Amino acid sequence: MIKSMTGYGKAEAILQTGKLTIEIKTLNGKNSDANIKTQLLPKDKELLVRQKIADSLVRGTIDFFMTWEPGAGAAKKVNPDLMKEYFNQLKEVRNNLTGYRAANFSEQSRMDNELLIAIMRFPDVLDTSRQDVVTDENWPVVEKAVDEALAAVNEYREKEGVALYRDVTSRVKGILELEDQVEALEGERIEAVREKLMKNLADLQQKVDPSRFEQEMVFYLEKLDINEEKVRLRQHCRYFLDTIDAEECPGKKLGFIIQEMGREINTTGSKANHAGIQKIVVRMKDELEKVREQSMNIL
Repeated sequence: MIKSMTGYGKAEAILQTGKLTIEIKTLNGKNSDANIKTQLLPKDKELLVRQKIADSLVRGTIDFFMTWEPGAGAAKKVNPDLMKEYFNQLKEVRNNLTGYRAANFSEQSRMDNELLIAIMRFPDVLDTSRQDVVTDENWPVVEKAVDEALAAVNEYREKEGVALYRDVTSRVKGILELEDQVEALEGERIEAVREKLMKNLADLQQKVDPSRFEQEMVFYLEKLDINEEKVRLRQHCRYFLDTIDAEECPGKKLGFIIQEMGREINTTGSKANHAGIQKIVVRMKDELEKVREQSMNIL
């Protein structure tokens, strides 16, 4: 069964220092385009994750996210550079606003301590993200979560693929049914063209060689013959249905087949010379365009 290139998967890794959440989102794309959107993953593990993504998801625009939620007992590190910058700026602002200077060293220490306590509540001063979340020791747990997220994406893709399969196959079968309607009108079309030529000849009131005229008539009608287009379109439709059933990732090949189907439908329309057939050709083009749009999301 085919898969869609649209998917979503999520998994969690419970570590000693907190919870790591992994999310993977995929959309359609011509090739495999994996975007690792996290700084929590070490560079030596990033290559491994990219390979896992390529092997599992094959193709599409793929976004990989990691978010970290520290546990209650997670070690917190002070960001000394940021804390020093806050302290100097606030101390200067305090002195400029109040104009007050401490009377002695003890008073100055008390004022500085109060300022430091306030700064400790500022964002990013107590930095938990600076620690190495993913390490060699906890990598097996993280790797398992990555695999679970990838499996969830594939499960999502399979469910989407069922709907895609049902839609595109029903439309291709509909094109075959419309082609049967074209064939039913073909005899009427040839007779109408013949009658039109005979009427035009009668209006001209010119005598012609019946034998030569018949030869020219046959030659003209052969140029309007659409039997070859009918045969090829049916072959392409059957090839489309066989390919989507037989291959695991037929998306690119289906795109090529759709191009050939469109070529035969367009040629049929240019040769039609019949209002009824032209209407059917328009309906076939509409169905094929919907198949084309949907097939762009098939893996």
